[in-house]
Amino acid sequence: MQKTIYSLLTLFILVFNACKNNKTTVKETTTNVAESKAFHVTTEILTPTNFKHYIDLYGTVESENVYNVTSKSVGGQVKEIFIIKGDVVKIGQKLLQLDNSYLRKTLAAIEQNILSIQSQLNFANTLYEKQKNLFNEKIGSEVQLITAKNNVDNLENQIKVLEQQIAVTKEQLSFTTVYSEVEGVVEELNVKVGENFVGAPNQIKIVNNNKLKIKALVPENYLSNVKLNATMIVSLPNSNINFTTKISLIGKIIDPLSRSFFVEAKLPTSNNLKPNQLLQIKILDMDIQNAFTVPVNILQKDEKDNFIFIAVNNDGKLIAKKQVVKPSVIYGNLILITEGLSNQMQIITTGYQNLYDGQLITTK
Repeated sequence: MQKTIYSLLTLFILVFNACKNNKTTVKETTTNVAESKAFHVTTEILTPTNFKHYIDLYGTVESENVYNVTSKSVGGQVKEIFIIKGDVVKIGQKLLQLDNSYLRKTLAAIEQNILSIQSQLNFANTLYEKQKNLFNEKIGSEVQLITAKNNVDNLENQIKVLEQQIAVTKEQLSFTTVYSEVEGVVEELNVKVGENFVGAPNQIKIVNNNKLKIKALVPENYLSNVKLNATMIVSLPNSNINFTTKISLIGKIIDPLSRSFFVEAKLPTSNNLKPNQLLQIKILDMDIQNAFTVPVNILQKDEKDNFIFIAVNNDGKLIAKKQVVKPSVIYGNLILITEGLSNQMQIITTGYQNLYDGQLITTK
């Protein structure tokens, strides 16, 4: 009897536990079914950020000190060249010697003429002194004294004129030697011995890279966006070298062909920068603090509005909500939203393509 009661009690406990486990399984199954109907998405919490918009262009490096060597005279035939292309030259360094044989012969003739007249002047002075002594002793006439004095004066005047001619000739001779007026590197040397040097552009060009600038053409639709002293980021293509500078000059005229205006900015001295080099530039034309931005790909549009989907809690369930927004400018993969978003919104960033307003979603 006792054994029978024990068997019945054991059977009762087994049945009770089975029923209990069955209820738990049913509850879990119901939950899993509900979750399986929810559409899987990925979300991000929206927070204000600093939005910067740049105008992406290309610019060309220019040197502020590009000097085309000229001659102070009309030029002449090159007799000797003292530099080669690529040389570093200093102010006052001799570059060329032009033919000056005619001027040297002229100078020699004038100097010889002066020696001859100086000899005549010495003789005239001697005669004048003697005539003056005789006149003081009441010998000779006053006319003879005046004539002797005039001879001396005329010869002295001739010497003064010749000395002025010597000064002019020597100055002309100095012009036949061409000197550098600036420091820099000989970028162009397009003249040879025997050729005529007149100081034409690019016969001899000297470039100083200590003062560089970048010049770029900006489309005219950005005319109101680009300001003096605006930040410009300059990058060397295919490298990690960047420079930050400021716009120092803005053109006042729109080019009728390219429909653009130029901007300039100073560049630091660098061995990586060369005149005529093409660089990438980014001009900062918009800098907004506490802005709301979203990935441009999640913005959608229907026949009426621009919108994105956000995730909201509805009675403990997560649902998708269509949020109407007002988009603005795009930079990179972000778009600025000026209306419709607020801090801590949960925006849906993946899985948004097939959602509808009010759809049950899950992030698990």
